[in-house]
Amino acid sequence: MRKAVFLDRDGIINRKAPEGQYITQWEDFEFLPRVAEGIQLLNRASYYVFVASNQRCVAKGLITSRQLEAMHFRMIDQLAAAHARIDAVYYCPHDNDPPCACRKPAPGMLLQAAHDHSLDLEASWMVGDSDLDIKAGKAAGCRTVRILLPETVAEVTSDLTANSLLEAANRILGS
Repeated sequence: MRKAVFLDRDGIINRKAPEGQYITQWEDFEFLPRVAEGIQLLNRASYYVFVASNQRCVAKGLITSRQLEAMHFRMIDQLAAAHARIDAVYYCPHDNDPPCACRKPAPGMLLQAAHDHSLDLEASWMVGDSDLDIKAGKAAGCRTVRILLPETVAEVTSDLTANSLLEAANRILGS
C-alpha cells in the first residue's frame, strides 16, 4: 500500500479568494510561495500527492465542472513544469445542504482516492487550513497538518502545524 499527502487547494496551493468569493478563472489563480518546492520534497520521499478540495462554486453556478477541471489541469501542468507532481485532484462540487459523503469534513474524497490508488491512510497526511480539512483527515484515519493563517482560530487539533506547504512537507518528513 502507498502513502499519500492530501492537500486542500485554496490557502495551501493558491492564494484564497476574499471571504465569500471564489477562484473561478485561471487569471485569479495565484500560487503561494514555494508550493512547488514543498510538493517536490513529498514526491522525492515517495509520497503520492493529491488535492482534496471543496468547490461549492460549482453548485452555486459560478463555474462549471468542465471549467474547474480545466483550471485544475493548468495547475497540475504548471506544477509539473516546476518538477512538482500532483497525482490526482478530487473535488466536491456540492453545496452545504443536503450533506454529501464527499464534502469535507466528510472523508469521502480521501476514501475515494485510497480506493482508486491503493493508499494506506494510516501512513498518509491531510494538509489544510481549516477545521473541515483536519476533521476530514482524521475521519479518514490520516495524520494531519494545519497551515496557520494569520486569522486562524482552530477548534480542532491537528497533529502538526506549519506556516506554509514547504514547512508542512519538512515537518511531515521529519516526523
